[in-house]
Amino acid sequence: MSSSESLRFETRCIHTGVHKDGAFDSATTPIYTSSTFGWSDLKTNKGYEYTRSGNPTRRALEENLAALEGGLDCRATATGMAAITTIMHMFKSGDHIIAGHDIYGGTYRLFEAVYSQFGIDVEFVNQQDLDRVRKAVKPNTKAIWIETPSNPLLNLVDIAGLVEIAHKAGAIAVADNTFLSPYLQRPFEFGVDIILHSTTKYLNGHSDVVGGAVITRQKEHAEKIGYLVNSLGTPCSPFDAWLVLRGLKTLGPRMEAHQKNAMALARFLEKHPKIERVYYPGLESHPHHALAKKQQKGFGAMVTADIKGSRATAEKAMTSLKIFSLAESLGGVESLVAYPDTMSHATMTEESRRAAGISERTMRLSVGIEHIDDLIADWKQALEA
Repeated sequence: MSSSESLRFETRCIHTGVHKDGAFDSATTPIYTSSTFGWSDLKTNKGYEYTRSGNPTRRALEENLAALEGGLDCRATATGMAAITTIMHMFKSGDHIIAGHDIYGGTYRLFEAVYSQFGIDVEFVNQQDLDRVRKAVKPNTKAIWIETPSNPLLNLVDIAGLVEIAHKAGAIAVADNTFLSPYLQRPFEFGVDIILHSTTKYLNGHSDVVGGAVITRQKEHAEKIGYLVNSLGTPCSPFDAWLVLRGLKTLGPRMEAHQKNAMALARFLEKHPKIERVYYPGLESHPHHALAKKQQKGFGAMVTADIKGSRATAEKAMTSLKIFSLAESLGGVESLVAYPDTMSHATMTEESRRAAGISERTMRLSVGIEHIDDLIADWKQALEA
């Protein structure tokens, strides 16, 4: 087979890291459930010794993700939060990190409620304004934490601009690429140092696993992350790795179907008299539409909308949906609708949610790959309800 570098993205999704079975040449990667591996002598093994430290199935996934993002190495973790936790152990008490003010609620909670206790100062800044970010930089700034598009309001930030600020300050740039996947955005191309994913979402794509990944492009960072994953015990299980690797095979066509539906649904909602505002970078009305076209290869499948009325109005609409399930998470083939105020961002204070732009009328849609006519009809009847 040709080298991974010479293959197109969709082909790499299917073939990179997959062929591990030398005994029977199976078409799919075997699940190596063994917790331990034999040694030939006191110094020699076949590359694996204990599954926390390394596993052939997990390594297949890691090779695949590193190739898709254009990185040097990858470590697959038990959850997306485990990926963030692993990265945060690169820092120490007294370090300063600049994060977005409208990031995922779970990330906000980890930074604000957990790592603050260990003396790591995470400052939440509106990263859409690069001057604000520059002014926030301190002598002890060690990282700029990037999430674009943001969760749930789909705000975009200038990746290259933030990377420039980070590197000028002697800090690293970390990017959460969960919302778009490497199919639609490749942060390494803009100079980012470390990429993380919740593989639970689009990479797996079938709502049947939780997982995460940390991808690096520099040897120093790769060695550090590898050491931390092993030391902290944050790697994913072989079976979970196999599920994500299976899901990755269809990443390209799934993302195309997802974003085609998202665009059509966003346009429908934008014109509906009961919807006040639609947040979707693919719409010309989105304030960051031009930036999306510049740094993304597509607009993604997340759509957020503010309904006219109150929290009760939003609840009535969401509970009236028949195809969209009222549930947390995103990125699966089925459509979901979530209410950030009580779900994904409930751990943020109400003051922080409102400052980020999340209101009691905000609904977050993960648009699946069902037929678009059915999705539009579902929202039409729900809004009429």
